[in-house]
Amino acid sequence: MRDLLRADFLRAEAGGGLALLLGSGLALIWVNLIDAEGYASFWATHVNVGIGAASIDESLGHWVNDGLMTLFFFLISLEIKRELVTGELRHPKRAALPIIAALGGVVTPIAIFLAVSGGQHASGWGIPMATDAAFAIGVLALLGDRVGVGVKLFLVTIAVVDDVAAILVIAVAYTDHLSLGWLAVAAAGLAGTAAMRLFGAHRILVFIPIGIFVWVATLESGVHATLAGVALALITPATPVGGRDVLGEIEHRLHPWVNYAILPLFALANAGVKLGGGELSDADGRRLALAVALGLVVGKFIGIAGATLAALRLRLGALPSGVDVGGLLGAAALGGIGFTVSLFITPLAYDDPLLIGAAKLGILGGSIVSAVIGITIFAATGVHPSREEGD
Repeated sequence: MRDLLRADFLRAEAGGGLALLLGSGLALIWVNLIDAEGYASFWATHVNVGIGAASIDESLGHWVNDGLMTLFFFLISLEIKRELVTGELRHPKRAALPIIAALGGVVTPIAIFLAVSGGQHASGWGIPMATDAAFAIGVLALLGDRVGVGVKLFLVTIAVVDDVAAILVIAVAYTDHLSLGWLAVAAAGLAGTAAMRLFGAHRILVFIPIGIFVWVATLESGVHATLAGVALALITPATPVGGRDVLGEIEHRLHPWVNYAILPLFALANAGVKLGGGELSDADGRRLALAVALGLVVGKFIGIAGATLAALRLRLGALPSGVDVGGLLGAAALGGIGFTVSLFITPLAYDDPLLIGAAKLGILGGSIVSAVIGITIFAATGVHPSREEGD
């Protein structure tokens, strides 16, 4: 059963990566070949939900980023909890190597970004730190039997640890102000959710209204609203309740919606940047784009590969079955595909449209170069031995 769930997860991530690519391509076509002003105007259109004072007025772009993306963060947090409770990360010895690799792949890109960007634009240091699992696994899917399950799971585990770091960064570094009253209301909602669990409620539909309540309170508190999804995921039971695998059922139901609807819609709303715009003709824009791209391409590769090889030398862990040095280097290169979370952090870090556009160009360029390097490494190493794994 576990092998079937693992295979389903990898297929969903691969499909999500292709859907992300489609959404990004449509955004770039819309901005560069159809109507750049129309693109910006459409996503700036305001939509009011609610009645009178009890309503929320946000642009379409914000509804996607603050609303729908809550389900994305909810899903990845469910995956994190599953890995911690029943997955690879529950074993300290097995978890040690991917955790060390991921931390190297977080710290090194940040250091390179800060060194290249200079202090003036340092607020974007979180942009190159996270690996996009869906895109990376989507690239691996294109390689077929050249890459086996061992490499894919190693890369996904690194991405899971990356996601933990990214969630903490969004919560701490990109929260502008706090309303303690609303934060207390959100906490009360979470306590109510836990109490419902304690008293035996396990039907998923019962928790939807209180989940919306927690999201609204989190939005009003000043903490980024998507973190409501993180908090709700962390109190979701990872072990069966009344004979039902609640966490697994939610993941199974959400994966298609997140991977094939929410993520491509997010890409459509955020990846639109004018390739012939003025971002790269401006000195600050060029420097920022270069800092992001180098953080992803160089920082991720050196950070993941270097930390892993150092850990192996110090005997702090062992590579998973079927993963050799070629597989490690290929996975380290693909770690530089930092699409979704990188795009998500960009408007949190900057207000200036020029800087936002420059950072997005750096993300797109860095992710493409990382994908090409990763594909080249795997193509050069031939059929990977992990395809022969029986587990």
